[in-house]
Amino acid sequence: MSANRVWVLLALTAVAAAGCSSSGGVGDTPPASPMGRSFVSTAVSGTPIPGGGPLTLHFADGRVSATAGCNTATGPVDLQGNTLHVGKMATTLMGCPGDLAGADGWQDGLLRSQPTWTLVGDTLTLEGNGSTVTLLDRKAANPDKPLTGTTWIVTALLRPEAEVRSATLDEVRPTLTITPDGKVSGTAGCNTVTGTAAIDADTITFTLATTRKMCEPQVMELETQVLQALDGKTTATIDSDQLTLRNSTNNTGLKLRAQ
Repeated sequence: MSANRVWVLLALTAVAAAGCSSSGGVGDTPPASPMGRSFVSTAVSGTPIPGGGPLTLHFADGRVSATAGCNTATGPVDLQGNTLHVGKMATTLMGCPGDLAGADGWQDGLLRSQPTWTLVGDTLTLEGNGSTVTLLDRKAANPDKPLTGTTWIVTALLRPEAEVRSATLDEVRPTLTITPDGKVSGTAGCNTVTGTAAIDADTITFTLATTRKMCEPQVMELETQVLQALDGKTTATIDSDQLTLRNSTNNTGLKLRAQ
């Protein structure tokens, strides 16, 4: 064999070895994870969700927030090994009517069963406690709604100690609408709200006035808390059809859903 052929073979061997050694290296794509994303159920096989759901899961900062139509539970989560392990969960304490009263038990049973999970693209599948739940990334199912031109319904009050929902809130359904030119209209629970909103990126500064009607005490108390959250400067975050307003001045806020 000539010297030239020997060098060619050595060179090819070196290239092949380099190619083999590069597999499994730095350039590998990490496995997909639900962390940092929100999902909403589109189908359930096996035991259905009482009241119809849907199940909504939000994963962020090593924690999961879950609701199946009644209360919201939040706590630490471990996703290793494609198994969902939850820790101690804190939950809101709202009573729900009819079949929805069973939604919390269904949700807790699923999460406590250490369900397996798979994520393919925007589709998350959970299997556990007799159910297979198919969920779709909320941004794919419901793209972000625009801040202006959308009517937002208040679904929860954010207090320093907790996220608060109530039957009164569900009954009176306070609303908020901001037009593209910054005009505000809506209801605070009892009275009509008008005013302006100065929008600067994710900051909204409200200047509001209301009518002076009196309603039942629990409605007036709710209205006071809604208006407190809308007093002055707030920070807005939109996730799909959900708007969160936080007022750092008085440590209050609102969660709202697009109508």
